Amino acid sequence: MSEAAEPIRLDIQAILGVLPHRFPFVMVDRVTELVPGSHVRGHKCVSFNEPWFPGHFPGRPIMPGVLILEALAQIGGVLAHQSQTQPLVGERVMFFLGIDKAKFRRPVEPGDRLDLHVTILQARSSVFRFRGEASVDGERCAEAELLASAVETKD
Repeated sequence: MSEAAEPIRLDIQAILGVLPHRFPFVMVDRVTELVPGSHVRGHKCVSFNEPWFPGHFPGRPIMPGVLILEALAQIGGVLAHQSQTQPLVGERVMFFLGIDKAKFRRPVEPGDRLDLHVTILQARSSVFRFRGEASVDGERCAEAELLASAVETKD
């Protein structure tokens, strides 16, 4: 009987090697557990210095819900990249195609560590359907089903 492979862990440098996003739009700081074809866990450390806090909202800074969903989509993109069963031809980038069943349950504030967990629901060729959950201190703050595809970039 063969042993299961150790889950993959990625630091920010490895994440930047997979995601095309750059400051201020990188929403994943670390991948703590990645099992190709299955799921990924990681987090974003939410800082008061994030560029959206001065306007969202003055005196009561809250991370915009769409950016929580973006964090789930980005970590899902890392999972999709590591889960490709066919070699990628040319340069590819994950495009966010859709979102279903999004719910927001609590605000995310400066100083929180936004924990991200994404599971593959379905994968066909380069199209992935994910289930994502974001939480802070074990309390769910957002959830959604996400659809994304690896698209070849043009020169």
